[in-house]
Amino acid sequence: MTIRLFNTLTNSIEELQPSDGEALRIYACGPTVYDYGHIGNFRTFLHVDVLRRTLELQGMKVRHVMNITDVDDKIIRNAAAAYVPISEYTPRFEKAFFEDLDALSVEHPEVVARATEHIPEMVALIKRLAEQDIAYKVEDGSWYFRIAKFPEYGKLSKKDFSGIADGARVDVDEYDKDSARDFALWKAPKPGEYRWETDLGPGRPGWHIECSAMAMEYLGESFDLHAGGEDLMFPHHENEIAQSESATHTAFARHWFHVRFLLVEGRKMSKSEGNFYTLRDLLLKGYKASAIRFLLTSVPYRQQLNFTFEGLAAETGAVERLRTFYQRLKTTPWPENNSSQGGTTIREAACAAKEKFRAALANDLNTAEARAAIFDLVRFVNAAADAGSLSESDLPNILDVLADFEKIFAVLEDNDARWTRFALEWAEREGRLDEASPEVRAQLSLTDGQIDALIEERNKARRARNFARADAIRKDLLEKGIILEDSKEGVRWKRK
Repeated sequence: MTIRLFNTLTNSIEELQPSDGEALRIYACGPTVYDYGHIGNFRTFLHVDVLRRTLELQGMKVRHVMNITDVDDKIIRNAAAAYVPISEYTPRFEKAFFEDLDALSVEHPEVVARATEHIPEMVALIKRLAEQDIAYKVEDGSWYFRIAKFPEYGKLSKKDFSGIADGARVDVDEYDKDSARDFALWKAPKPGEYRWETDLGPGRPGWHIECSAMAMEYLGESFDLHAGGEDLMFPHHENEIAQSESATHTAFARHWFHVRFLLVEGRKMSKSEGNFYTLRDLLLKGYKASAIRFLLTSVPYRQQLNFTFEGLAAETGAVERLRTFYQRLKTTPWPENNSSQGGTTIREAACAAKEKFRAALANDLNTAEARAAIFDLVRFVNAAADAGSLSESDLPNILDVLADFEKIFAVLEDNDARWTRFALEWAEREGRLDEASPEVRAQLSLTDGQIDALIEERNKARRARNFARADAIRKDLLEKGIILEDSKEGVRWKRK
């Protein structure tokens, strides 16, 4: 099935195909590791994950490169405030970023490129621009990109910069969304700042040159798709295009994929609003990593998501329903054959759901329609099972659809307790345990072995008809976030 995706550069939905006939080459802007990532960041990373998983589901090979920005203005400022060099400051947050990716079941890229490990490539690219008089050096030793030399500047963001003032400069990495000024490619060091000694002189790279150099190093001068959040479209991606295409005289990326950021409870997320959340903040409040993943991917990437705690609670319930359905299919002793026509109908429903699921994803990653196809199938099959119309011969067709679903959304496998406990242990190490809800904090006091021992004690109390003690154990476990489920096969437990 052909995958069609909106291209920000052309403002149209276009087919995705590897230009080299082998693998779709993707460059995705990664984190700036100056602090913990927030849920707006992770919405972007999750939709890039949905994209690569969809490509893989359709049988397409992917070569995915992601950068780590481990030197920029914010990092230098924060490292200085912490009285440590940036080489000691950034690894902590890079490690945390990948831990958070794992908690959200995000597949890792084939290549992770750190800016500080690619200084020679950046210097070489700036020298190519200098040879064409597009990069120029100023009095303090910094190098700038001359925007007036690139007439197509603004073609990605669709901004009109026809009145650009030649020579007006800006040296900060992030600046006004409507400002078009010559931007820094190489920054001369300020007193006390870390520096690299290069042919350009001492200093460090500007933010924008990092991505151009690393993308071309691993994907070539022209590649298939560049991804990132909508906030990076200008100036970052616009500047990437300008400096890359000025150096190579060829298209930098054929396709541009931008994910809209989210609102939180209807407002822009910010620390000043008190609605700024990292993944760890939410885990410590008692929310599950799977539900966070499911919510952040629930709305298609080109639509704005309004993150609410009511919505997160609803997604928690949705994941539980899916898991209950999945377990019901696998653990119930269904009859081998069905004497009614239900079997044929169920197989037809499963085939239709699979086709709708894949078609929705192939149509500009419509995650909402893809989810709807699965939930429709779940309701249909549950009704058939309740009516006695489901047989063992139906299971392969249904499980095949769920396998497709899991390859994209990755929520059926339950690893939530592991990541909640991880967040608790992290909070304990960081002296932030008071940020965890009492219910979540109580989970630190119980190991899996202790839970099993209490369940055995409860079983003995029930056999002795000491129901008061059995109920007290169940209540105590529930207060500590442990849910018991009595079944014919015995007692199952799970952490909230």
